[in-house]
Amino acid sequence: MAIEKSVASASIAEVVDRILDKGVVVDAFVRVSLVGIELIAIEVRAVVASVETWLKYAEAVGLTVDPATA
Repeated sequence: MAIEKSVASASIAEVVDRILDKGVVVDAFVRVSLVGIELIAIEVRAVVASVETWLKYAEAVGLTVDPATA
């Protein structure tokens, strides 16, 4: 029985297109405390997506601003 190795390759353009089409979200929260006293807190939220994808989902989570009320 022969074992065949399959290698899937993608160009950078295909990877970037996929990321912009679907989007990538990174959400991290770091808290450093000593004896119950918070020394440092870091919150990171990064979203990488195309404008079309962002607008599609931003309204659903309340991240858009209505120009009439701004």
